[in-house]
Amino acid sequence: MEKAFKKIIKEEYPFLCTNKLLIAVSGGVDSVVLAHLCKLSKMEFSVAHCNFNLRGEESDADEAFVKELAEKLEVPFFTQSFNTLKFAENAGISIQMAARELRYNWFEELSNSMEFDYTLTAHHANDNLETFLINLIRGTGPEGLQGIKDKHRQLIRPLINFSRSEIEEFANSKSLKWREDSSNASDKYMRNRIRHHMVPLMQELNPQLLETFAKTQQHLNESMELVEDYMSLLYPKIISRDVFGYALDIAFLKKVPNSKQVLYQLLKSFGFTEWNDVHDLMDAQTGKMVLSDTHRLIKDRNRLLLTEIQDESINKEYQLEKGEEFVMIPEFGTLHLTEVEKFDKSANHSIFVPIRKLKFPLLIRKWKEGDFFVPFGMKGKKKLSDYFKDEKFSLPQKEQTWLLFSGEDLVWIINQRADNRFSVEKGDREILKISFS
Repeated sequence: MEKAFKKIIKEEYPFLCTNKLLIAVSGGVDSVVLAHLCKLSKMEFSVAHCNFNLRGEESDADEAFVKELAEKLEVPFFTQSFNTLKFAENAGISIQMAARELRYNWFEELSNSMEFDYTLTAHHANDNLETFLINLIRGTGPEGLQGIKDKHRQLIRPLINFSRSEIEEFANSKSLKWREDSSNASDKYMRNRIRHHMVPLMQELNPQLLETFAKTQQHLNESMELVEDYMSLLYPKIISRDVFGYALDIAFLKKVPNSKQVLYQLLKSFGFTEWNDVHDLMDAQTGKMVLSDTHRLIKDRNRLLLTEIQDESINKEYQLEKGEEFVMIPEFGTLHLTEVEKFDKSANHSIFVPIRKLKFPLLIRKWKEGDFFVPFGMKGKKKLSDYFKDEKFSLPQKEQTWLLFSGEDLVWIINQRADNRFSVEKGDREILKISFS
């Protein structure tokens, strides 16, 4: 195995021999073997161990063992203790997911602070098969069937092509010592049930299971590369940048074969799960939407608009006292007030108002149902909802429209339209220029 490992490093990961590495070591046979193989390959590395405090004294013994291993290998040692149960409870996730999140977050923090170039983990071929089966049982898209990647950003898994039996054989041949995690013997977790019962049965049916699985996964990965190439061609024809997010062309989407899968590929990274609803949105009424935890997809006439779900705190109100010259609206811009003696024709970015008509403090807020104004050239009121409809505003545009009020009266749909009631009249000398930038 040592020869095969060095060959893989030379051919696939030669950069590991010239960079500063962090190796995640639990104390199990897999990570112990990885550490020894990296030492035999004369790599520069440190050892990192996570104590999740899930097995009492056994967890502390694991930590002590890994520390001793690092001393024997004459490499730096880092350890971190976690209250995993409390973290899982607070986050509302499983213990396994909590441990995973804590582990990788710490690895990233450690890499940044200590300037490690890459982090290595000891995932192997059996882990890859088990992950594939877990995802298959739970239900997944094509990506979930790709299993564990050998490279992901700065994370490298150099043992991914070796089986558990090969790793144990190497450890025994070198008389290496390791720690056995007692929880691995329990069928409490799905992975253990798959490892103890499902995989052995599959290997009875096919003794070359790992080899055939690796070939199947290679074919799947190659197919996914074709999908990604195809999507890179479609992307600029379907999606355009919108001021509030992204806009998807429904007419083009409907011409594309298998539009549901195309939508999945385009939107999979935004957390959507109800893909039938996403697809049906193309024929829904304007204003209908589908939500994920972080984003929303909105039907807007001939487009689907993708926007982030905004924090309610951005809908706060702002006041301008008399004499104040500006107010900043986060993520929108700045409203400026300047006294002038003359005025020019109002443009979208500014209006001119007689000070005598204003009641301070002025109020700036988002629009609400029932708001109205009196447009120039009209004597009657016009609801903002009708104005938005006439101007073909999308829902995100409506939500991002700010209004300037004097008392209960609307002065300006900022950057859009002024209210006729606040126009300058003959004889007005004290005039306020209100501009936005």
